[in-house]
Amino acid sequence: MKIKNLILIIVIVFFSFFANSQNHTISGYVSDNETGEYLIGANIYAPQLQKGVQTNSYGFFSLTLPAQDTVEISVSFIGYNPEIQKIFLTENKVINFELLSGILINNVVINANSIDRSNEMGNLEIPIKQLNLIPTIGAESDLMKAFQLMPGVQSGNEGSSGLYVRGGSPDQNLILLDDVPLYYVNHLGGFVSIFNTEAINDVSLIKGSFPARYGGRLSSVMDVRMKDGNMKKMSSNFTISSVTSKIYLDAPIIKDKSSFMFSARGFLWGVVYQPLMRVLLQDMSVGYNFYDINAKYNHKINKNNRIYFSFYNGDDNLQFKISDKIFGSPEKALYSLKWGNLMTAIRWNKVFSPKVFSNLTFAYTRYRYVSDFSYTNKTEQETEYINYNYNTGINDLSLKYEFDYFVRDFYKIKTGTDFTIHSFNPGISNSVYKINDTIKDNKNVGNKPIIALENTYYLENELKIGNKFTTNIGLRMSNYFVDKDYFVSFEPRILNRLSLNKNLSVKASYTKTKQNVHLLTSSTVSMPVDIWVPATSIAKPSQAHQFAFGIYKSIYNNKIEFSVETYYKKLSNLIAYKEGISYQGASQNWEDKIETAGNGTSYGVELLIQKKQGKTTGWFAYTYSKTDRQFDNINNGNRYPFKYDRKHDLSLVLNYKISKNINISGTWVFGTGYPFTLPRGKYPIINDSDGWEGSLDFVYNDDVYIWEDRNSRRMRSFHHLDLGANFEKQTKRGIRTWTISIYNVYNRQNPYYYYMRYEKREWKLYQQSLFPIIPSISYSFKF
Repeated sequence: MKIKNLILIIVIVFFSFFANSQNHTISGYVSDNETGEYLIGANIYAPQLQKGVQTNSYGFFSLTLPAQDTVEISVSFIGYNPEIQKIFLTENKVINFELLSGILINNVVINANSIDRSNEMGNLEIPIKQLNLIPTIGAESDLMKAFQLMPGVQSGNEGSSGLYVRGGSPDQNLILLDDVPLYYVNHLGGFVSIFNTEAINDVSLIKGSFPARYGGRLSSVMDVRMKDGNMKKMSSNFTISSVTSKIYLDAPIIKDKSSFMFSARGFLWGVVYQPLMRVLLQDMSVGYNFYDINAKYNHKINKNNRIYFSFYNGDDNLQFKISDKIFGSPEKALYSLKWGNLMTAIRWNKVFSPKVFSNLTFAYTRYRYVSDFSYTNKTEQETEYINYNYNTGINDLSLKYEFDYFVRDFYKIKTGTDFTIHSFNPGISNSVYKINDTIKDNKNVGNKPIIALENTYYLENELKIGNKFTTNIGLRMSNYFVDKDYFVSFEPRILNRLSLNKNLSVKASYTKTKQNVHLLTSSTVSMPVDIWVPATSIAKPSQAHQFAFGIYKSIYNNKIEFSVETYYKKLSNLIAYKEGISYQGASQNWEDKIETAGNGTSYGVELLIQKKQGKTTGWFAYTYSKTDRQFDNINNGNRYPFKYDRKHDLSLVLNYKISKNINISGTWVFGTGYPFTLPRGKYPIINDSDGWEGSLDFVYNDDVYIWEDRNSRRMRSFHHLDLGANFEKQTKRGIRTWTISIYNVYNRQNPYYYYMRYEKREWKLYQQSLFPIIPSISYSFKF
């Protein structure tokens, strides 16, 4: 009886603790006053009570405060004028705030403890307006290249848009576009990302210490949100640069109720580059183009319900046509490559109460890669035709349901579940041989499609204890079915933040992550000869454990922010191609081509100093890191440096606003060289009695080489300076902007790869560089 009474007392105390009889809730949305776009991560704060929250990924907030006659609420967001309102808090209130874009934030002091800052570590955010000022190749703004200038993030090869985060590879990054994963996010061999910044509203990158709502990858999460479309009035712009041309249009369908957004971007090959290639290669035609199409529709059904439809499609097409003049006979050949993404999603936001917000997402995403070669030899007697086709890809169909429950101002619950059907095509080739119309041979060789089912659940508990300590304790559970194999995983996540004073805080985190898909890549260049395959009993799901600790300090009235983070990450169940294996030997099962049970470690220290206010803004980033890999049958089982292990990485980014209409910017990057491997010797020895000279290709030469330890050499250091300027002018019809960009100002010849040539009876090592000094220009007009 005493035990029952004790339990009853505990239950009563618990529910009394969370009771809301003496509290009222302010809920609503924060949006842009001119466009109606929701602002993600805006701060809603009651300074007298020292309580506050941030808007979620859909601009929604819920703040519970003690009942009182009036309360002062401050709403702020970087790049916008803050708004302060006095509210009579005698009952629950629904209030939507609209902020004006401006620069008055320079004159407003926002104390560090006045913002409900996230306890997530390694969370990087770059405002789209600032991103557009960073100089790049082709004067084409690129969010992937902008994040490469942050600590802990590397690009891989020069000019590439790939992300190598804290020792991870690109397939270990979860790239989300409107909550839907994308599998390949580069154009032009990796030099331009698929993200058209005209269509992007918000983007953030979390470097490993991500909460339980994110999963399925080991290294990072990039969360990209497209614009919803202008709810107030129609707006449009077009841009033409050295690389692309693009248009953007958005408008209300019903003012303040529904709107749409449409954006298209294309490569200028046919206009600029193809005529030049026709002159240089008279008997060969080279064609290349890529495009991106983004579209979105959103509709407010009522104050508590809203639906969204999101669409993205992007493809690359590369063709080589060889005429009969080269062959010297009536022969023709055509080689083509095609790769790209398709994504569609329908989402339903519902506000069940001032404290409960939900989102339901039904989505489809597809990545494909297709190569095709055809050869025709036409004579008077017969026509000989040969065709070889290879294709691979992945299709996902998913359903996700998530809830935000704002229990109290100090306690918030996030929970959700999703179900995904993966359809893998690990590589199928078809060859056809015909004479006239008679098929002599027709073969299909390769791996059968594989269906995998994945179901996940997550729960996050965000808890504030006093005004000093916040924590996010979460758990993610994953069920994964493929063929007859079943994998279950439990992934705890703990993220803590302690405020030592209003300008100083420390954070610590532990995360466990699992990845149920693998990427087989056979090239160091970011061309998409990549094959996505499922985890199986042979290639088990990859796993990572990461520990991180950071110190964060703001000075000069929060004008300058300083942070130091250190991390240690342990990776297991990695895979890699066996040495000498090609991605295309389709007669062999993909599981027979790989090394499994690999592991790796990565650790480092990251420094970031950034200035976000004033005429001069920018940041300084430095990373010291070390990353290695180990496989039993590679490098004699010994550990070796990861191919993108870079011990020292430094970036300096500066933007200066000369006047209202003129802005200049510059970036300087430095990095120690990547590792590579050289042969000690080879056999049989080449007979050079005739004084033969030629090239040695490490990968495809038929000779047998004796190699040094894997990745035991280092390339030369990498560095370059980029400058840019924006000239903006208000005209009668809109805003005109000229952008001038110079990449690699002092023409540094950075190593892209090394190769050897046999000259004068000895082998000599040479460096291949890719990008010299490259000036670019773009013109845009916003109506």
